[in-house]
Amino acid sequence: MVGLGNPGPEFAGSRHNYGAETVRLLARRHGVTLKHEKGTMAETAMVRSGGHVLLLAVPRTYMNDSGMAVGALWRRYLGKEASPGQVIVVHDELDLPPGTVRVKEGGGTAGHNGLKSIQSHLHTNAFGRVRIGVGKPPSRAAGVDHVLRRPQKADREALEVATELAADAVETVLAEGVAVAMNRFNSRP
Repeated sequence: MVGLGNPGPEFAGSRHNYGAETVRLLARRHGVTLKHEKGTMAETAMVRSGGHVLLLAVPRTYMNDSGMAVGALWRRYLGKEASPGQVIVVHDELDLPPGTVRVKEGGGTAGHNGLKSIQSHLHTNAFGRVRIGVGKPPSRAAGVDHVLRRPQKADREALEVATELAADAVETVLAEGVAVAMNRFNSRP
């Protein structure tokens, strides 16, 4: 389970960091603390959920280099014989309205540089995703500024609820599978 975001206090609360916030919430729910793990470029913690052992991870790289951390975690914990479906990435999604949560397995990157980096390092796009809608910027050119800024109050409140829902979606994927999580969370307004 990897939550994407950018490190550092200047990015805290930005739209780009809601994936990382979801994983931090999962860590709090399970009473663990994410700690830097040498050689992985990530903060990690192990938890048991839904009868499975789950590695929670937040890359310490910038978003565009997320694949470096995910690749290192893959090599350390999963190895060559692993299925890409064993990796779930929680990330922000411009194509969804603020606060919307959707689950999917595989697919394109929709221009998301963190996903592009992960796809490049894993040599596949078949990993699972929990997507948190952050809404579209006023123009395509404003996309970077949009995701790096903190949202206004109404969107921030919707995104805080979405973080809880995204954490619930992750737990559902683990306990009941991707198909059940997709049916449950993708049908919400």
